[in-house]
Amino acid sequence: MVGIIDVGGGLRGIYGSGVFDRCLDDNVVFDYCIGVSAGSANAITYLAGQKGRTYRFYHDYSSRKEYMSFGNFFKHSQYIDLDYVYGTLTNSGGEDALNFYEVMQNKSSLTVVATDAETGEPTYFTKHDMVQDDYRILKASSALPLVCKSYEINGRMYFDGGISDPVPIEKALADGCEKVVLILTKPIEISNTLARDSKAAKLLRGKYPELSESLRNKSVNYKKGLDIAIELEKQGKCIIIAPDDCCGVSTLTKEKDKLHALYEKGYNDGARIKEFVK
Repeated sequence: MVGIIDVGGGLRGIYGSGVFDRCLDDNVVFDYCIGVSAGSANAITYLAGQKGRTYRFYHDYSSRKEYMSFGNFFKHSQYIDLDYVYGTLTNSGGEDALNFYEVMQNKSSLTVVATDAETGEPTYFTKHDMVQDDYRILKASSALPLVCKSYEINGRMYFDGGISDPVPIEKALADGCEKVVLILTKPIEISNTLARDSKAAKLLRGKYPELSESLRNKSVNYKKGLDIAIELEKQGKCIIIAPDDCCGVSTLTKEKDKLHALYEKGYNDGARIKEFVK
């Protein structure tokens, strides 16, 4: 079984968008897709066969105040309004609706990683945890603490999947993948976000102590997953697709020229995948 992992990374996820669009153009088929945060949106759009869709979300829609603005804090208690992203824009009849039927008909599986707010542990949802126009698993997977509100699913609250399992390669292997494509959204040698994560963890400690601890350990877990991927790559069982630089794009960058450059980089780098999956 051949799988693909997209670790997300906010608006740096446009790199993964380019990679998946290249896979669509090259008719590359995966048995298994797993997405973290924005990576889950890339993966589900790939399964829907909607080339260019996620590019528009990163490049075009992100500049809208309804999508991402300080005004959203006052209206919706979150800087990024994920209800707008995965509801207003994405639902049936929305401006850029997801082809939910194609996702469900696609033989490839989809796993979406989210983090339980109370336990700080990862939860792995599948496409069968969705119904049309209820995309809470995508919202939950992308809900960065302090930037977004948490989302409730089956009576539990969830935040961004990257907190608890930032590089879910062990999950992919446990689910049966024999070969894995790993999409990173920053250069391989850049993995340490300890200082930033530690500051956020301190702010969360009072309300979410276990989540805070998971966030504090995020850099360690990222490196652990990456090290596994690097070793598998030496064995010919993994290929790591990562940008050599981020083109000036950070998690919340809105500058369109930089976003487009990173997308193009992902599209070009994705050319390596076709030969690997043969």
